[in-house]
Amino acid sequence: QVSLVESGGGLVQPGGSLRLSCVASGNIGSLYVVGWYRQAPEKRRELVGSLSSSNTTRYSGSVKGRFTVAADETKNEISLQMTNLKPEDTAVYYCNVVQLSPERVESWGQGTQVTVSS
Repeated sequence: QVSLVESGGGLVQPGGSLRLSCVASGNIGSLYVVGWYRQAPEKRRELVGSLSSSNTTRYSGSVKGRFTVAADETKNEISLQMTNLKPEDTAVYYCNVVQLSPERVESWGQGTQVTVSS
């Protein structure tokens, strides 16, 4: 299991952009799925987007075309680029790493607050 440290959250106006970063404490290996989830007040945690080591991506319908998940293996970094932000994107965002080899191990970040408001 790796420790994940997130950064980049904050307050942004509607229509603005923000980039979240998540740095793993060690190498996440060559077989993995990384992603970002979010949880708004009184709502369930939901998948925002994910990226596999085979470059397969998945995005929530509400963010598709606006958010991009990327992974930099040289830096052990997972990022979430968010554009055209909307008030309904306000939530705590969590980084998630699922290492698939030699066994399945899942790690979560501590969460970072994103607030979209004028």
